[in-house]
Amino acid sequence: MSAKPSKPVTAPRVDFEPYKDTYRQEIQKSISFIGKDLDFFTQIKVDYLLKLTRRYVGDPAGLKILDVGCGVGITDHYLIRHFKKIYGVDLSLGVVRKAHSLNPKASYRHYSGKTLPYASQSMDVTFAVCVMHHVVPDGLDRFVREMARVTKKGGLVAIFEHNPLNPLTQIAVSRCDMDDDAILLGAQRVEGLLARSPLKILEKKYILFTPFRGGLFRALDRCLGRIPLGAQYYVAAKK
Repeated sequence: MSAKPSKPVTAPRVDFEPYKDTYRQEIQKSISFIGKDLDFFTQIKVDYLLKLTRRYVGDPAGLKILDVGCGVGITDHYLIRHFKKIYGVDLSLGVVRKAHSLNPKASYRHYSGKTLPYASQSMDVTFAVCVMHHVVPDGLDRFVREMARVTKKGGLVAIFEHNPLNPLTQIAVSRCDMDDDAILLGAQRVEGLLARSPLKILEKKYILFTPFRGGLFRALDRCLGRIPLGAQYYVAAKK
């Protein structure tokens, strides 16, 4: 009897292909109790990513950015007008096709979950939004090393993740069928993974302390960024 092919080291246990047409609805269902839609949370993370890019790399208009685990391209939809070129990869072919239909000017590829299909030092910014909690634990180091590999020297690597210390985050994850395989990672764990790759940590901040978008509440987010109670967090590093 022949051996079964090995599973990609970064592959999630959940198959996202069946969710290609209901991706947004599945996430929206899981966060409906908060009273805000998916776009609210997406736009806030996009704002943080743009600020990080401008602070550490330069004007996004002249930069290439890679979305690792792009899903159906919701985040990219808000980024595309800011960057010179957007690229994205995902494990599900159907999801990648959905992303391309939403963002026809972006470039998307289906990949196996092992080696990113881009040359070394080809991207100015590489990021992943709420993806690493789907990666099998043995694949986390490789996942980060691949992000670092394709990023140019002086470029930015940014990870956004759910904060397992936030009780509302735990509820939202438990309500989402697509998160049945989720192993939530603390910010220190992600920081350690980035530090073990050829990257220098720039920032680690907790975000989304309140479900409001006004300037006062965003200022509150910035003030509370060191307190590990925000619904999500980011860790940013430089190549």
